[in-house]
Amino acid sequence: MKSILTFLALLLFLTPILLIAQPDPDIFDKFESKFYNIDGYNINVEIKGSGDPIFFLPGGPGNSHDYMQGCFGHYYKNKTVVFFDFLGRGKSDDAKNVSEYSVENDVALIEKLRVLLDFDKISLVGHSYGTVPAQAYAIKYPNHVNQMMLISGFHSGAMWQANCDSYNHYAKTHFPEKWQQVDSLRALGYVSSQEPLKTLYGNFPTKYIYYHNTKIQSNRPKTKYRNWNNDVYTTIIGIDGDFDVSGSMINQDYRQQLKHVKAKTLIVAGRYDGVSTPEFNVQYKIFMPQAQFVMFEDSAHNPYLEEPDKFYTLFNTFFNIK
Repeated sequence: MKSILTFLALLLFLTPILLIAQPDPDIFDKFESKFYNIDGYNINVEIKGSGDPIFFLPGGPGNSHDYMQGCFGHYYKNKTVVFFDFLGRGKSDDAKNVSEYSVENDVALIEKLRVLLDFDKISLVGHSYGTVPAQAYAIKYPNHVNQMMLISGFHSGAMWQANCDSYNHYAKTHFPEKWQQVDSLRALGYVSSQEPLKTLYGNFPTKYIYYHNTKIQSNRPKTKYRNWNNDVYTTIIGIDGDFDVSGSMINQDYRQQLKHVKAKTLIVAGRYDGVSTPEFNVQYKIFMPQAQFVMFEDSAHNPYLEEPDKFYTLFNTFFNIK
């Protein structure tokens, strides 16, 4: 009897966590797009909830806000959640000139939205590339950031390049047959944004890049939407960015400034991440010793999908959500 009661007590304790870790398949229907004209462009913003505002910054660069809304949209019950599409992404307008796609302009857009929405302080949750403008914003506007969460991030352009080198070494040594084809196309002068190299390179197993558990499915809208703009990626990362990082990304380096960030910060990494590898992610412990660092041992690039119970419990504690 005691063991049964213990089990029931544990089940009751875990139930709220398990429920909150389940994505709401209808979450996208609960948000509405509102377009703000900023610098002559219509920027898609979707806000819901009340309380302290959290801005969610998606990866790529090139992704829309949708995948983060699918995983974090339910927090409108606890906070004011702000999802938006950077210039050229999702439902926002494309730039008239691709040179307008840059880390610096993404940071500027966050500030313009903060002012426009009349928030004094905001919290930032960045994933992958989204951690880059998050860190840059926290450094440039320290008095306007309350808390910051960096998920599978990058502290510099040098780290982005090092991760590319790390993944390419892994791909070459574990998939030599495929890599021989890559080498052949590289010898002919193809860069990673060109076909057929783009498709060939993109067909390496995702298990060794984004997912430790490849059966995981993310929550995405049922209606048609633009989830990727390659022009944004190739401009910010470079036309040969999978091998030689350039664009405005290569000029980013926050390593010496991170120790001065005032915002309470949580850094999350995945042990099997092939994009933001542990070798370089653990360096945050040196560059940002005041931050909390958590390694997810059964995750790759998306710990909120692969270890949701642990992740959302951590998220709730960090943002004081009860």
